[in-house]
Amino acid sequence: MLGPGWTEAAALVAAFSIAVAATPAGISGAVLLLPFQVSVLGTPSPAVTPTNLLYNVVATPGALYRYWRQGQTGGRLAFVLISGTLPGVIAGSVIRVELLPGPRVFDLLVSVVLLPLGIWLVATRAASRRRARPLRLIPAPALVALALLVGCVGGIYGIGGGSILSPILIGSGRPAAEVAPAALASTFATSVAGVVTFTILSTHQRGAIAPAWATGVALGIGGLAGSYTGARIQARLPEELIRRIVGVLVIAIGARYLWSGLS
Repeated sequence: MLGPGWTEAAALVAAFSIAVAATPAGISGAVLLLPFQVSVLGTPSPAVTPTNLLYNVVATPGALYRYWRQGQTGGRLAFVLISGTLPGVIAGSVIRVELLPGPRVFDLLVSVVLLPLGIWLVATRAASRRRARPLRLIPAPALVALALLVGCVGGIYGIGGGSILSPILIGSGRPAAEVAPAALASTFATSVAGVVTFTILSTHQRGAIAPAWATGVALGIGGLAGSYTGARIQARLPEELIRRIVGVLVIAIGARYLWSGLS
């Protein structure tokens, strides 16, 4: 753990760096910040989950504002994702507090989420070039159901859900320019719901359940600047490069949690 003052400084720098790299792919960066919070910042479990959601609440508006200025709003796709992930993240928050308090179970759950996500990020290059029917590969009802499931997992893990949906949608053929703002809008909406849910649950539960507000805000401020920067440079960076870099990091983190859970 870092000393007073250094925790917030480290959070700012780490969140900015991760958000710059992850935002062009529609990922807020929370998926990469969780192990940093636990190992370096010392955020306790399960408070680390709502703290990650608080990061999303503060950080993602920077990217959403920049995408809006660039004429990228996500359109109908954003509405479809939010309609599924919003109820899912509330259910996931309750499950995280009531059923998954143990660190070993949580480590295994994190690895199950991260390893497939990282592999998908690394392997989506070929799929992203299949442009024959890019908008019909996943029908809206199936996408809502998928978003509901992903929102539940995101509520458990503290990533809002959009970070998992983004690589799935990009891999199915949708362009990152459309997916990124829609996924981040979903992440913002579900993270607000998750933070509220955890805060309410903390009034009826013992232990560290409420967000670590100082850490979450510090991470969010760094992420706010980083997400704006990442959205601004999206058009200048190859999609394949961004996804591969983030994918390799996610695989490494997932493998680390798998080893921890099995040890």
